[in-house]
Amino acid sequence: MTHDLKILPEYFHAVCTGDKPFEVRQNDRPYQCGDLLKLNEWTPDAGYTGNSTHVEVTYILSDPAYVKDGFVIMGLNTAP
Repeated sequence: MTHDLKILPEYFHAVCTGDKPFEVRQNDRPYQCGDLLKLNEWTPDAGYTGNSTHVEVTYILSDPAYVKDGFVIMGLNTAP
């Protein structure tokens, strides 16, 4: 499954360079390992920039001992 998501420029660029191999998201979708995230760069002022990247979800952490309730941390492979 592919999830189409907005992402702010500073986080978009960090994912693209490999500096941020994870994504923290509200757990409002059926995220699973092996899913693809289509991350679309977006700014509050201008909207979508036209830049996007695809990453694969390799790990999901949802344990409330480590993650705020209702959120997940997903490990990413930036070269799916």
